[in-house]
Amino acid sequence: MEELIEILEEIVPDADFRQEKHLVDDRILTSFQMVLLVTEIRDRLGVWIPPEEIVPENFQSAEDIYEMVERNRED
Repeated sequence: MEELIEILEEIVPDADFRQEKHLVDDRILTSFQMVLLVTEIRDRLGVWIPPEEIVPENFQSAEDIYEMVERNRED
């Protein structure tokens, strides 16, 4: 989770990702930033996120994003 928070803070430095629960609804995380995040997750964490997972519901909080990453990790 810490590495994910680091990535998020690089993309949007002024957000509190440990507290915020409405990243997309409150327009803290834009669609472009979601794409950047998915790319960084692939490059840095080695987890490929399929297109059907790239929906606002999976990006509302750091916890939601982390759950999506964990669901898509290869065992």
